[in-house]
Amino acid sequence: MARFDNEVVLVTGGAQGMGANHVRHLIAEGARVLFGDVAVADGEALAAELGENAKFVRLDVTDDQSWTDAVTAGEEAFGPFTALVNNAGVSGVTPWLTLSTDDFKRMIEINTVGTFIGIRSIVPSLKRSGRGGVIVNISSTAGIAPSAGTATYAASKWAVRGLTKVAALEFGHDNIRVVSVHPGFVETQMTAGVDLSILSGQPIPRLATKDEVSKLVLFLIVDATYSTGTEFIIDGGNTLGAAPLEMKD
Repeated sequence: MARFDNEVVLVTGGAQGMGANHVRHLIAEGARVLFGDVAVADGEALAAELGENAKFVRLDVTDDQSWTDAVTAGEEAFGPFTALVNNAGVSGVTPWLTLSTDDFKRMIEINTVGTFIGIRSIVPSLKRSGRGGVIVNISSTAGIAPSAGTATYAASKWAVRGLTKVAALEFGHDNIRVVSVHPGFVETQMTAGVDLSILSGQPIPRLATKDEVSKLVLFLIVDATYSTGTEFIIDGGNTLGAAPLEMKD
């Protein structure tokens, strides 16, 4: 029996990038996956490729009804959920004094409000499963050690970290674990133009692969059974501070 044969998972932002990679790994391990995104063409193509255990729905994570429809569609297709991966998000770097209020609010809506609605929407389904479940919130190293120019992104991802802890406290007695994942620089389209010399001071001076992040997410769903309310950082040691390039005995 595969590790995820008994798992029904909802993945947001699952049509492309890291989200699509999470979906592929979950399907490969035997899970049944409902994934949502606003990128409809990409989502439908991925679902067709992955077969009967994958179902795509259009999901706007900032909209209550969209979440309700997604959970209903997943339960009709596969039964109650046992896990949620709150992956949908946007990023950006803008100096504070040129950051508009509208742009600040937009990122908060997607990254933070979307996570809040997702937790509220999925918990009743996790309870209906009869075994509880797991919520994995994708935050960022910006939610651990932010940098200049990331006022909105850091605010949104610190908030995700806080929501994770409160949800873990509120739903632990329902056998629902809630954790956050904090990736650093990952090999995606978003980092395609990054000057990799900025990683030279990292203890592990390279980008993470998408598979490394997905494997951590899967581990948290089925193996980290005594972990809740905490952060899992996957950043090559970036948040430790710069390592010396050369050390002498």
